[in-house]
Amino acid sequence: MRVRYSARTDTGKRREINQDAYGSAEVGQGTLLVVCDGMGGHLAGEVASKLAVETIIATFQPGDDPAAGLRHAFVTANQRVYDEGRGSMGTTAVAAFFWHNTLYVANVGDSRAYLVREGQIRQISHDHSLIGDQVAAGLLTAEEARASTIRNIITRAIGHLGHVEVDLFREPLLPGDTIVLSTDGMHGLLADDEIAAIASMHPLDVATRRLVDEANARGGPDNITVVIAQVDGLDPTVSESDSAAVAAPPAPTVAAPPAAKPLSRVGLTLSIFVLVMLLGLSLFVTLTDQRTPPPLLSSPTVVMTATAASTATPLPASTP
Repeated sequence: MRVRYSARTDTGKRREINQDAYGSAEVGQGTLLVVCDGMGGHLAGEVASKLAVETIIATFQPGDDPAAGLRHAFVTANQRVYDEGRGSMGTTAVAAFFWHNTLYVANVGDSRAYLVREGQIRQISHDHSLIGDQVAAGLLTAEEARASTIRNIITRAIGHLGHVEVDLFREPLLPGDTIVLSTDGMHGLLADDEIAAIASMHPLDVATRRLVDEANARGGPDNITVVIAQVDGLDPTVSESDSAAVAAPPAPTVAAPPAAKPLSRVGLTLSIFVLVMLLGLSLFVTLTDQRTPPPLLSSPTVVMTATAASTATPLPASTP
């Protein structure tokens, strides 16, 4: 499978420092891409995101079950960040692994993975945030979510607690598919169809630059990181039956609300917000985060250049 990718990060217009981090690695003849958005006082967010990227890349091994390998890498990263900060810092994390004509995605927090196919965009990852839950339940539109004053309250993060739940997804790939990984400094400002248009109509390095520039043109209130990968060709040795065997599993189940008197959108939002404040140890509030400059990691294989490219030939995989 031939995969090309490009990445770009920017501090934005209002932050003094950049707490985002991103990285890549060739693992088991597959391609691994990781994006993290750190949070915490002073330099803690930069430390958390950098440590998470380094740990995920150093730990991940696909074996016969890449999804299990991603889960293990995320759990290990969670423990390392937690041990480093004892819950005082954390980071989102989203990873994409291209292998066996299949995309494997893991995510914690609200950094995203998108699939753009024939000009149409679909979010693969699930936002672990108050607003994300309301959008998933049909209580808010994506446009309303981008305008919400509590859009930066997330409900899951790497390093906040000594344990973490990781969402995992699998997606059969087609030639020409484009995958976009991003922090909320980009997708929090641009609509999905705008992301799709830019990602699919321009060369990879131009697309990453334009997405960052567009986010900055709209105020750039947060750090901005974008990684775009494109599938140039599939591995012909992988049969269609093999690809079908790794079809995407159902998305994580969201429990349906009990039958009761409906709440208004405003009322529901306020109720959830009060509950979050009471359960503050399980939530992160990122509205006042300080961000740090683009991380300079010790290993050159961790931070990608804006024009990085790779070719991966997947190994056979068994169905988890």
